[in-house]
Amino acid sequence: MTTALRPLSTGELLDRTFYLYRNHFALFAGIFALPQLCILALQFVNLALKTPSRAPRYILLATMAMLLGHLVALAAAQAATVMAVSRIHLDRPASVMDSFSRVKNKILGVVVLSLAVGIAVGIGFIFLLVPGILLMLRWSLAVPAKVLENRGVGDAMSRSSELTQGNRGRIFVIWTLFIMLDIGVDSLVRWPILVAAGGAAGFLHAPLGWHVVMIGATFISSCLVGPLATIAFSLVYYDQRVRKEAFDLQLMMSTLDAPGLQGAPA
Repeated sequence: MTTALRPLSTGELLDRTFYLYRNHFALFAGIFALPQLCILALQFVNLALKTPSRAPRYILLATMAMLLGHLVALAAAQAATVMAVSRIHLDRPASVMDSFSRVKNKILGVVVLSLAVGIAVGIGFIFLLVPGILLMLRWSLAVPAKVLENRGVGDAMSRSSELTQGNRGRIFVIWTLFIMLDIGVDSLVRWPILVAAGGAAGFLHAPLGWHVVMIGATFISSCLVGPLATIAFSLVYYDQRVRKEAFDLQLMMSTLDAPGLQGAPA
């Protein structure tokens, strides 16, 4: 094992995040692109069938199907990214298909977990902003805990609460950075298209070609920026385990007893 498992500062975590992203760009972009290609195809089909004469019920069903598809695609991409980061961080080989293969039985659980966290955080934001932020920080490591420790939904949320306790200020900084980065890149990609199509109002009535270009641009933006936050919080998960549980010693003990660590440690 050559990776130094030691407590990292916020700057070191961010540096490690961008280092992994830069040096394994094809891997992480590929992991996010693969499920998003299915959504891309659905968007093009929906766009082709979308006409003013379509009944509101059709539009509602299509919207719900797209939202569900996005949720499943995001859950699959996050789970596979967490697995890839884990293997790279512990000096194991990783590939796009291997990462998905290792989490294929966990994707449904991640979908349910994402729904549970999203609904709870959303309610917190609706009634009062601060509780929503606190819940988001509290459960930021729920997906890594779910994927790497094979926990149930409630257990993964509790595990995240335990691991993040005492370090939620740093997690807030990391969330803020990547939300701003996501908004910035998305705006940079989408803004020229909106301007060329006549602004936000004009885009609604723009020719079909502009909508195709926008869908493609959104797909590229998602593949470019999407992996970063998941990589960061996968590293935060390990960092919190090092801080709270001396995970480096646990890993050393496990490698003494076995020729290789199978997947991520529990």
